Amino acid sequence: MPNFFKYIILMLLLGCFSISTKAQGDTVQTPRPPGFLVYTKVINGDTLPIIYLREITIFPPRVFTSKREAIRYTKLVRKIKKVLPYAKLAKLKIMLIELELKKIPTEEGRKEFLKIAEKKLRADFEDEIKNMTMSEGRILIKLIDRETGKTSYELIRQLKGSFSAFLYQQVARLFGENLKDEYDAKGEDKYIEEIVTRIENGEL
Repeated sequence: MPNFFKYIILMLLLGCFSISTKAQGDTVQTPRPPGFLVYTKVINGDTLPIIYLREITIFPPRVFTSKREAIRYTKLVRKIKKVLPYAKLAKLKIMLIELELKKIPTEEGRKEFLKIAEKKLRADFEDEIKNMTMSEGRILIKLIDRETGKTSYELIRQLKGSFSAFLYQQVARLFGENLKDEYDAKGEDKYIEEIVTRIENGEL
């Protein structure tokens, strides 16, 4: 993978840390007690908990029109399985870092914590990301958008500022990419969405 895309992907993963810190300010919140809250409903005098289950999408068995189509689909599945954990990591890191940052009362302390976390993340994943192919890098960028709800352009703008985001967008254009593209689960990215859903359902 060209250094440009390697740097973009690393920045997006690392950016999840910085974006979390900017929303914290200097407010220290009391951690929630362990456990979780559920809705309740009184039935015949008894108070019963109500837990809503995650909706699961069921797909019909996939039928391929040719051997070539089946091979392309299999390759896409393999690539998504390779990069999906990194996109999940980006989402998870946001939640974990927010919990840790709430325990740090000063801006200086939060910056130091962020610096250490970024260094560790770079050491853990830089070599793996560097060895990704261009197509795997593109899929990862799409999946980071899917998991975080933010385009690559938005993440870079929040991390580095509007001018840097503009420059990266111009360079991406030279490679035929657009960092402002949104993940389109029902359109251009519907096959990726189907495969990710099947993976999450344990079908693949």
